[in-house]
Order: sequence, then structure tokens, then C-alpha cells
Amino acid sequence: MLRYQWGRLNKQQVGAYCEYFVKMELTMHGFQVYTTEVDDRGIDFVCRHGAGPFLQVQVKSARALQNVFMFKSKFELADNLYLALGLLLSDGDLPQLYFIPSTAWRTPDTLFCGNDYGEGLKSKPEWRLNLSLRNMKALETYRFESTIDRLVLNGWTT
Repeated sequence: MLRYQWGRLNKQQVGAYCEYFVKMELTMHGFQVYTTEVDDRGIDFVCRHGAGPFLQVQVKSARALQNVFMFKSKFELADNLYLALGLLLSDGDLPQLYFIPSTAWRTPDTLFCGNDYGEGLKSKPEWRLNLSLRNMKALETYRFESTIDRLVLNGWTT
């Protein structure tokens, strides 16, 4: 049987897989990972390296190039808040991981967007990651390994 058949998993299973995968990858890079008991604030877990500062992490997953949304009320842009994105685009392949600082949304472009809906409308204000073939090159900057390396070099860790 082919391993990593993403289509066989439901949405909740895909989300759980990506969350655990990100936690294990951070652990392999020497981070301490602390899981929240209740996920009611949009933070899936916090982590840190050595005695360095804590990073807050929200994990999202996608099985296709599509928009990924985070409510602004639960994803407030901050230097220590990151979006961990797991893309499961091909059966048989491990997730493609990205680790994106929330501050990337401070400079909107075709990849990093926001929607501010008016009072009483269908949706709450949200941040959007516009995943498309056109935007994949811009997303490459935030590959998991590259972002972790930049964090280490910039003194987020000890």
C-alpha cells in the first residue's frame, strides 16, 4: 500500500497529521514544544529553543493550491507568531512545510492578503494566504528549513 495517501484522510485527520509533523520537525531542530490543552485562541502550540523566547504557532494544512484563512481576532500579527503550513499536494510525498512569520501580512501582496468585512456580514475579518501556481515562488522564501535557519541566525535561539 502506498504511504501518504492524503485523499484517504478526512479534513480533521489531515490537520492533526500536519500539526504533529510540524511539532516533530521542530523537535528535530532542537526546539522544545509545548502543546495547549484547549485550542480556543488560534494558537496550536508554543515552542522555543534553549532559553530563547517563545514562538506561538498556528498550523494550517491544504491538499490543493487554494486560499488558507485565519481570523484576524485569533491571528494578531506579532513578531513571535508564526503560521506553519503543510501542503499535501501529491500522494506518496511528505508534506511540504512552510514557516511564515505573521508579520508578512503587514505588507499585503498577491500572496499575503486580508479581508475586512463590515459589521453583520457573513464572515469575520480574516487574513488570507493566496496559494496559487503564480505565488509558489514567493512562498519558497518561507520553506520550513530556511525560516528555522534564519531564526537561529537572528538570535531567536540560544
